[in-house]
Amino acid sequence: MEDLNMAKRKMSIADFKDYKKRGQKFAYVTAYDYTMASIVNESDCEVILVGDSLAMVMLGRKTTVGITLDDMIHHIKPVVLGAPNTFVVGDMPFGSYNISAEQAIASANRILMETNCDCVKLEGGVEYKDTIAAMVKAGIPVMGHIGLTPQTATSLGGFRVQGGTPESAKKLIEDAKALEAAGAFSIVVECVPSVVAAALSKAVEIPILGIGAGPDVDCQVLVTQDMLDMYGDFKPKFVKHFAHIRKAMVDGLNAFHEETVSGVFPSEEYSFNKNVDIPRLY
Repeated sequence: MEDLNMAKRKMSIADFKDYKKRGQKFAYVTAYDYTMASIVNESDCEVILVGDSLAMVMLGRKTTVGITLDDMIHHIKPVVLGAPNTFVVGDMPFGSYNISAEQAIASANRILMETNCDCVKLEGGVEYKDTIAAMVKAGIPVMGHIGLTPQTATSLGGFRVQGGTPESAKKLIEDAKALEAAGAFSIVVECVPSVVAAALSKAVEIPILGIGAGPDVDCQVLVTQDMLDMYGDFKPKFVKHFAHIRKAMVDGLNAFHEETVSGVFPSEEYSFNKNVDIPRLY
């Protein structure tokens, strides 16, 4: 792994825009702990998001709302340690930036200072342009997030495709341009028609990072547990299973159980076999 890590060059903020100019696509996945982060770090994937999706993926909750700033910092820290050669994004949870620009700056300062991640991400379009501008002015690298925004999904009508009408598509383009003008260096676009995502990518000079946004974006984003088939029957339309890790894990656990019950494990190979002269105590 050491040689692999030396060969993998960590992306910088400047690389995001440069990759777009060159037409070089890249991949963006999630991690919420040290072990998964270290696995991603060993892969060719360039970016990790420590997302507030950990509420559902790691904690079994129904929505992302309820995750605190302390929760996020707790999970971002080990990911940064596990992925030194991968660009790490720290998600800003609901309630950590929606009161004022000052609150957003204070929350982002905590995330960056306490975790050493590379940037923060927050949800929202035009309505957050002033907040993002203030954060960027304060020296905080900001990634935007528009389209389906899980923190406010209820007000959007639930978890459904966004930008499906001319009016809503126009609003997304306005959102993207506003975030770019405010200083965001990239924008996650979630669950929008492919044609809308393509238009967004053409409308701005910063990269569009698509999750459920079709092929004509600058980067593809997936939740790692989704793409590795770790959820069992849960599979969003836009998710492709690139491996079947859940089955492999269950098979491994069952093999361990079978060998334990039968006495096959542990054999001498997996035991400490030094002879010890034990005094007679009975």
